[in-house]
Amino acid sequence: MTEALGIDLGTSGVRAALVDADGKTLALVQARIEPAQRRDPQALFRAVGEALAGLGDLGAVAAIAVDGTSGTLLAIDGAGRPVTPLSLYNDPAAPALVQRIAAAAPAESAARGATSPLARLLALQAAPGAARVVHEADWIAGRLWGQFTTSDENNALKTGYDVLARAWPSWIEGLGVRPEMLPAVVAPGVRLGEVGREGRALGLPPRAIVAAGTTDGCAAFLATGANAPGDAVTSLGSTLTLKLLSHQPVFAPDYGIYSHRLGETWLAGGASNSGGAVLARFFDADRIAALSATIDPAEASGLEYYPLLSPGERFPINDPALAPRLTPRPADDARFLHGLLEGIARIEALGYRRLAALGAPAPIRLRTVGGGASNAIWTAMRARLLGVPLMPARATEAAVGTALLALRGTSSRSGHQQETSSD
Repeated sequence: MTEALGIDLGTSGVRAALVDADGKTLALVQARIEPAQRRDPQALFRAVGEALAGLGDLGAVAAIAVDGTSGTLLAIDGAGRPVTPLSLYNDPAAPALVQRIAAAAPAESAARGATSPLARLLALQAAPGAARVVHEADWIAGRLWGQFTTSDENNALKTGYDVLARAWPSWIEGLGVRPEMLPAVVAPGVRLGEVGREGRALGLPPRAIVAAGTTDGCAAFLATGANAPGDAVTSLGSTLTLKLLSHQPVFAPDYGIYSHRLGETWLAGGASNSGGAVLARFFDADRIAALSATIDPAEASGLEYYPLLSPGERFPINDPALAPRLTPRPADDARFLHGLLEGIARIEALGYRRLAALGAPAPIRLRTVGGGASNAIWTAMRARLLGVPLMPARATEAAVGTALLALRGTSSRSGHQQETSSD
């Protein structure tokens, strides 16, 4: 039986998933990393080994792919050995480098911003012994494959890669980036080559293929089963995040919107500052469940809330001074919660209308992940306000989505392939 392996490099550890040829999840394990060790590349690789060991026999694995947190980088020497700690996706970059990029990069570039991976690459390339700067997913895939030359279009996006031209843009060299620091870039899922020595030492079969990976966000989208333009996935976690598959890319930096390329389609998305963190300010999970049971989702609350923890919103409204709207607060806690849930659902609906106005399709199917997905009353309320069929997610773990990406490599070959064996 053919199996595919997905490895997810998360903020708190490594998850690994096995799927069969039909995409059914066979196993899912996690190896935790202590927060103090998350910047240690070797601790990350050890956690990968622990996760693979937890899966048991890997003899049927035909393909492997790795996803990582978007924008986490490290510098390596010519043999692939780390010469710096991991620079995490949310680490601030040097303000002077951020300003240089802001002056050089096109307005729609995802390389802009206070945590710019490109700005952090500029700093990392100066480390003694640095021969290349790689994304964490590239480095782990490289350990399994035996080469460190290649990245994927999703991870490379925030490092400045031009996904429309499918090339590194000329303005990057003007910033002082050394060309040898930049990897070759291929589409997610492209077959890179066969498992190398270190991969075999972890129990992977010698003829298994290592495929180009993706980011954790894209992998989580793929895990749900969404795969056609118009498919949307809402994440109801601490914040509200929307992702929508589109025939064409959407770039609107004022709203924090950019698009990842997935094959010949595009994954556009935006994130609101509203979400579950606002609910948690007022009620714990048990209280939310108990109060929700008393709410009629077919009825309007009569409250016009815009739930935020503090002033400021970027998507779907771009207003850094937008004030939370949480009054009047009724004496009845159930009605107050009704208003909060309804307010977040209205923001979600406005978000999808915003994406459509900018060129994405209107959603035709919607799946939900995150803690809010388990609230049936909220789901019914959202369905009423969105007017879109809500479907169950096939899976919610990014590792499963990455395994499904690897599975593609067992049956077809993509363009820009490497197909190189290693040691």
